[in-house]
Amino acid sequence: MVKTNSLGNKPIASLSMDLDNLWSYMKDHGDLGWETLPSYLDIVVPRFLDIFKQLNLTITVFVVGQDAALKKNHQALQAIAADGHEIANHSFHHNIWLNRYSEDEVEQELALAEKHIQQATGQRPIGFRSPGYSLSPTVLQVLARQEYQYDASIFPTFLGPIARAYFMMTCKLSKEERAKRKALFGSFKDGLQTLKPYQWCMGKYKLTEIPVTTMPIFKMPIHFSYLMYLGVFSPGLALLYFRIALWLCKVTGTQPSLLLHPTDFLTQEDVPELSFFPSMNLPTYKKLAMLRKALKLLSNQFNVLTVGQHAASLTRVRQSV
Repeated sequence: MVKTNSLGNKPIASLSMDLDNLWSYMKDHGDLGWETLPSYLDIVVPRFLDIFKQLNLTITVFVVGQDAALKKNHQALQAIAADGHEIANHSFHHNIWLNRYSEDEVEQELALAEKHIQQATGQRPIGFRSPGYSLSPTVLQVLARQEYQYDASIFPTFLGPIARAYFMMTCKLSKEERAKRKALFGSFKDGLQTLKPYQWCMGKYKLTEIPVTTMPIFKMPIHFSYLMYLGVFSPGLALLYFRIALWLCKVTGTQPSLLLHPTDFLTQEDVPELSFFPSMNLPTYKKLAMLRKALKLLSNQFNVLTVGQHAASLTRVRQSV
């Protein structure tokens, strides 16, 4: 049975996870062996499903089509769908230079991912998030033509160039591979984009955009991986930072759409290959305890929806005006 999140009198928020697998992190870092498509889904999926059950949260999980195409991952993906979570499209190959694809390449990428995701989970995706927030007008046009209801690839922050610089310093990629990723995480001007949902209008096609929320006014990241990074220095400071961000969302009328990653539930003890990733040195019990507290803060102050439910609520509001 699919759970529904009661609206009550609290403001709306949405919560999602990019289910980037071990191989995709290894590929982006330039590590050998990613081509064998190693997976940690059997570790991370039961862990995050247990936490969501405890907190009675239903979220959107953006699934990579390549993982859905592999039988070894089907049990984990089916468990996500069986628990009532929305399944969305995160591309097939998880190439973070999707913005460089031609129209035909985008169509093939989305269709292939959609086919395998639906076969593995029983859900046809109606939402999309591009790997590395690598959006382009071509991607938007194809999504709208294919009757997707929303995109969630915009990340309004001023820190994109800094994040890209850190990535380039720590990766082992060739010059050619680095060039493909030169637009990764966007530019400084992305911090000027609105945090509030809006519609892309492309002729007769329209598509709802649900940006990944950053801190109102300051546009600093507030997704959970960033909180984990702050938690390395002080869990108390990380949670205070999050409280301030949620307060600013309420003051500014921002409906937050917040983002999780599998690494928020994992440590270097689980996946030594990702020891380079920020916050992976936190002990498991500290990481999960901080995550539970942050998720409780969110759910105590907001009605947490899937991104699809969030987009549908906006459509209803527009139709009633």
